[in-house]
Amino acid sequence: MSMSCDQPDLLPLDEALTRLWEALPAPSLPSVRAGRDDPAMALATMDGVALRASEGRSPRRNLGTLFAGDDPSLFEVVPGTAVRIMTGAALPAGADAIVPVEAIEALGDHVRPRIDPSPGDHVRPRGEHAKAGDLLLAAGAPLNAARVALLAMEGLFQPAARRIRVAVASTGNELVAVPAPHQIRDSNGPMLSALAHTLGAEVELRPALPDDPATLAAALVHAGDIRILITSGGVSMGEHDHLPSVLKELGATILFHKIRLKPGKPMLAALLGDLLVLGLPGNPVSAYLNALLFLPLALARLEGRTRPDPWRHAPLRVAVKHKGDRPLMHPCRLVEGVLEPLPGGGPADLVTLAKADVFAWVEPGGTAAGAQVRYLSVL
Repeated sequence: MSMSCDQPDLLPLDEALTRLWEALPAPSLPSVRAGRDDPAMALATMDGVALRASEGRSPRRNLGTLFAGDDPSLFEVVPGTAVRIMTGAALPAGADAIVPVEAIEALGDHVRPRIDPSPGDHVRPRGEHAKAGDLLLAAGAPLNAARVALLAMEGLFQPAARRIRVAVASTGNELVAVPAPHQIRDSNGPMLSALAHTLGAEVELRPALPDDPATLAAALVHAGDIRILITSGGVSMGEHDHLPSVLKELGATILFHKIRLKPGKPMLAALLGDLLVLGLPGNPVSAYLNALLFLPLALARLEGRTRPDPWRHAPLRVAVKHKGDRPLMHPCRLVEGVLEPLPGGGPADLVTLAKADVFAWVEPGGTAAGAQVRYLSVL
């Protein structure tokens, strides 16, 4: 479902995040079943001596040593014998317990337990984790490191770890390398590139685009081998804010445009074929905040990971007044677990942004001192 770019209702942030998450395709795993018992044999969980528990503390002749990966059929523990064994090694036939090395007395080529062993002591039984044929992972599960390990354990195909390719391009005629007083340098491009890199993306910083529909359309149509294009500027209501209309003309699906948040209201997300376009506002604080909210989500989804939850909670040291009707993300320092609001903090205040540790969520009407609020860490 797309939203008109001139729709008066603003989309709540959580709904916008969910809409983006559900619109993106995600790689997932097939079902995984155990090819054999896990573990396939009983294993020692401590360094010590493998023996028959029924023989109690009587001395045993040491037959040798088993290390992890050794074939346990090299030895058979018969009455009056034992085998030294290392953690992770398979139990030899006849043994049913491990006595830890610190509870063993060495007597030449014999060993004697100083404790009374019981069957199963320090032994991981065969099939403790799974039996052959058990369902280990249902189809459709997202990828994570533990599941990659599970695939490796089962000898199955492991998806290659691939970084999502992201391009960043600011927009605006005012962006120049050597600015006159009425112009500015492009700070959003380097900022957003650095953020995408921190989040693990493969990033390309592209030259700033002029406020020209044809040039913008060409940049979208010929985006190259990227999965996400991040722009800043050109998404509000000005005469030079061409991105929404250009995307519509190209047949893109507008996932949402304008969210109920301050700063960052003009945020736009669209799909142009396989290309995700994140259209961020031009003001640097707004651009950074929206990227911090939406880019980690998009990367996680496209990489097949679980949905991230970046929110943490802490109390405000002082009250934050807020007369607006949209939730406010206010820049703060985080000092010994307490949020200290910073002065300033408007959507263009890059100086305050550079001092901030977090953005604190402030409800319309303001938030009292000492109140627990959720916050988002600056990366």
